[in-house]
Amino acid sequence: MTQVASPAPVLTRLGAIVRAARDARPLTSLSGDQLAMGLSGLCLVHCLASTVLFASIASVGVAFDNHLFHEIGLIIAIGFALITLVSGVLSHGYMMPFAVGSFGLGMMAGALSRPHDGSEVLATMIGVAVVALGHDLNRRARH
Repeated sequence: MTQVASPAPVLTRLGAIVRAARDARPLTSLSGDQLAMGLSGLCLVHCLASTVLFASIASVGVAFDNHLFHEIGLIIAIGFALITLVSGVLSHGYMMPFAVGSFGLGMMAGALSRPHDGSEVLATMIGVAVVALGHDLNRRARH
């Protein structure tokens, strides 16, 4: 006589998936800090991908050597920082997230003046990571 496996483990996993989907927050309920951290991640992906692209296709590097794109990105990052980090200081009173985020923004701004020898990518990525840390500290301080 053959035994058929019980459907209980499958139903348990399906139930866990349904509960996780039900408890998930919609995109509109993300905090500004979480959104800014996501954008920081996209910035890191952009930095890594463009470095690999330009290293593999050196002739295209001159065509995409436009500082305006990075200056606009810095302005957007400063805007998110002003909105989320300053509102965080006003709501929880801790200056550390604001100070860390501001330091990261300063590193990003300083990276714009670096020569295009790879050091600007490294400085930008470190600055973006520090800004993301400031947003994470701000998010944790709110809860």
